[in-house]
Amino acid sequence: MVKFAVFWISSETLLENIRIVLVETSHPGNIGGVARAMKNMMMSNLYLVTPKIFPSADATARASGADELLASAIVCDSLQEAVADCSLVFGASARDRTLSWPEISARECGEKLSEDMGSQKVAIIFGRENSGLKNHELDLCHYLLRIPCNENFSSLNLASAVQIVCYELFVASVQQQPKSVVNKQEEPLATANQLELFYQHLHQALVDIGFMHPDKSKSIMRRLRRIYNRTQLDSKEVDILRGILRMSQGNKGNE
Repeated sequence: MVKFAVFWISSETLLENIRIVLVETSHPGNIGGVARAMKNMMMSNLYLVTPKIFPSADATARASGADELLASAIVCDSLQEAVADCSLVFGASARDRTLSWPEISARECGEKLSEDMGSQKVAIIFGRENSGLKNHELDLCHYLLRIPCNENFSSLNLASAVQIVCYELFVASVQQQPKSVVNKQEEPLATANQLELFYQHLHQALVDIGFMHPDKSKSIMRRLRRIYNRTQLDSKEVDILRGILRMSQGNKGNE
C-alpha cells in the first residue's frame, strides 16, 4: 500500500507543471470534453485563449464531473499571456507547414517531459477546431507536436487529441521513479516571456546594424526563432545574448 501511494504522488508531481492551452475554441462543448479528458489523466491546468463562448452549460454537461477544471480554468486575452511563464512550449498541429518546425510525437513528448522537465512550467497548445494554429502562434513553440494517425484522415476531434496527448504524458509520468525527478540545470530555462523580449531585442538590433529591413524581416526572424528555440536557452544565456546585442547597438539596446 505504501508503494502505491508513492506511485501516485510521483505522477501528480510530474503533471502539475503542465498546462493545456486551447486557442479560440468555437464550441463550448469541446472545452468540457477537454476538461473531462484532462481529469481522466490527472491533469488540472486548463488555459483558454479568447474562447468564443465560456462559461457555458454545454461545457459543463460535456465535462461530466470535471466541473472543477472548468471553474479553475484561466481565460487569457492572448496566447503570449497564456505561455509567458513557460519554459517549454509544444504546438499541436496536423497540417504540414511551408517552413518546418522541429517535430515530436505525442509519445516522444511524454518521454521528454518525464526525463527533463523538473520544476519548469510546460504548455501544450491546441488550435482552433477548423484551422488549428497559425504560423505566428507556432513561432512561440519549441516543438510541433504530432499525433500519428491515418494520413488520409488526420483531423482529430479536439477533445480526442487532448485525450491522446494527456494519456501519453500520464503513462510517461507514472513510469518515472520519484528519485529521478530533479532539475539538473544550474540555471532555469528561459520563460516564453523572456524569449519574446529577447526576440524583440534581436529584431531591433539587426535593424540597427543594417542586417535587415524592418518591414521585410518575418522570414528571417522566423528562422532565427527556430534556431534559438531548438537550443532551449536558460535565463543566464538570454542575459548574455542580450548583453551582446546591447554592445552591438552601442549600449542603446532595448531593456
